[in-house]
Amino acid sequence: MSIYQQILSRKLLGRKQLAVLVDPDKTGGKPLEKLAAEAEKNAIDYFFVGGSLLTNGDLSECVATIKNSCNVPVILFPGSVQQIDARADALLFLSLISGRNPELLIGHHVTAAPLLIDRKLEVISTGYLLIESGNVTTVQYVSNTLPIPANKTDIAAATALAGEFLGMKLIFAEAGSGAKNPVSEEMISAIKSYITVPLIVGGGIRTPEKVAANFKAGADLIVIGNSLEKNPELLSAMAEAANY
Repeated sequence: MSIYQQILSRKLLGRKQLAVLVDPDKTGGKPLEKLAAEAEKNAIDYFFVGGSLLTNGDLSECVATIKNSCNVPVILFPGSVQQIDARADALLFLSLISGRNPELLIGHHVTAAPLLIDRKLEVISTGYLLIESGNVTTVQYVSNTLPIPANKTDIAAATALAGEFLGMKLIFAEAGSGAKNPVSEEMISAIKSYITVPLIVGGGIRTPEKVAANFKAGADLIVIGNSLEKNPELLSAMAEAANY
């Protein structure tokens, strides 16, 4: 079964899914090996690997460490064309549909496409929505786009639906890594009411209570990251929250 079929089938069964985001700039070596072991122990569904800007991290080494330490599938969450590694299981082919930067809507994708044929990675078309978070996140700055205002649930829902109509298999709504305010339950519910494809939510999710609330609002898959860098023991509590 492909990664996308797995995500979709679990959604249809009503099973909530949890992913751990790893930024190669911030996590590696022994701490990553430990996190991978904990992820498998707590039945985490996926690892997402990538970052808006890689400066001193090694994405290939990060992917290899995870693959050598556990059996949790690795999905690339690329911030640039350079963030591709054949050892991963799949790649989110992200189009930043919330913004109006043509390079992130289609431009970089043209450059990446031939590389992805050679790497034989499973490619999953994903509509990416950046939501206002209360502070300027790295992805907002690097992408040179305006996020959807946090109170404009109608715009977010219509944008997500447009992405689905364009053929995108997943919708990923997030406030960005290190966000001050995560995507609200109101916005998650609004997006969910418009789309039929799986909905991923991430950015600024720091507590098990927020995980449970987001699932209840309609998220099919939640991505957690920064909170685990400072408090790895949260992983088991967040995994339990997936069964809210």
